[in-house]
Amino acid sequence: MGGLAEVRYIIASRPGLAGDVAPTAAAGHARHRLTELHARMILVTGGAGFIGSNFVLDWLAGTDEPVVNLDKLTYAGNVRNLDGLAGDARHRFVRGDIADQPLLESLLADHAVRAIVHFAAESHVDRSIHGPGDFVDTNIVGTFRLLEAARAYWSALPQASRDAFRFLHVSTDEVFGTLAAGDPPFSETNQYLPNSPYAASKAASDHLVRGYHHTYGLPVLTTNCSNNYGPWQFPEKLIPLIIANALAGKPLPIYGDGRQIRDWLYVGDHCSAIRHVLESGRAGEVYCVGGSSEKANIDVVQTLCGILDAERPRADGTPYASLITYVKDRPGHDRRYAIDARKITAELGWQPAETFETGMRRTVRWYLDHQDWVADVTSGGYRDWIAKHYGG
Repeated sequence: MGGLAEVRYIIASRPGLAGDVAPTAAAGHARHRLTELHARMILVTGGAGFIGSNFVLDWLAGTDEPVVNLDKLTYAGNVRNLDGLAGDARHRFVRGDIADQPLLESLLADHAVRAIVHFAAESHVDRSIHGPGDFVDTNIVGTFRLLEAARAYWSALPQASRDAFRFLHVSTDEVFGTLAAGDPPFSETNQYLPNSPYAASKAASDHLVRGYHHTYGLPVLTTNCSNNYGPWQFPEKLIPLIIANALAGKPLPIYGDGRQIRDWLYVGDHCSAIRHVLESGRAGEVYCVGGSSEKANIDVVQTLCGILDAERPRADGTPYASLITYVKDRPGHDRRYAIDARKITAELGWQPAETFETGMRRTVRWYLDHQDWVADVTSGGYRDWIAKHYGG
């Protein structure tokens, strides 16, 4: 991945941080320009993570409106995801924490931000079970700090800019709890019943966002999405983990009986939904975003194995499915998630472009074509790169 020497990095002026701006790669999605009224750019938090980096790449493939990209670069934030925009003046990367309110206030004021798209979050359920404190700090306290900075900034804007400003909070369907086999899918009116520290922390952040709209009038939007998959996903999550383990000849771990059901959403379709909501969503509203692809985990893994058998057969001809290994289920494992996305379709005209089958094939092909990226993140090589360029 070249071109890094040409790019200037912007680092939060905090002790122990020094350095330079990150790039980002152009995505081949359909162009979708947003109206650019009363402002000059958007602020994206968590824009070096899986969904955030896909969104930044997708955004800059479809509009010339610049992005200020704020990311703390924790274990799952990888600035190398953004290499494809090396030298692109529309993208300004800042390494910093959403809990750093003075930094947030400075970024908002310095860049005349017209909208915030808030991805930054701790998001892995297993990690939340073993270390819930980080989830409280980032997902709850960090969102509170961001809301406070946004409220102060928005309150001081001229009326036309206040009317145009938006705070878009990206959340999850896990806040709604779990569904039984015959239950209707989650919709915007479902009661919140989070069952893990991760889901509880996201539920709390959703409530804060709602509260800031109803109390202060901050023009917010919230999206609750189903399970995302696609390029740049950190390989602790099911799909990239299965692909990586299969290619390495390692066991393919399946929790419990593998019959836990999720609604699978290709990340490019999620990015498209966020653009639709940001452009046309009604302030204060919530929009559920799903892929209309309910699949059991074991069926997802079997699908991946079948694609790999065709695309990269094992030398001995043994099917990858022979590596499937059932392991002890995790505590409180929700049985089923599903999304009713009729509201965003009816109001904003969005629907997913990828089917489960086409999205999975695109995803497998991407990982096969980017084994250098997988090797970096699984070996810790990208952390070494961050230490070199950011001083820690």
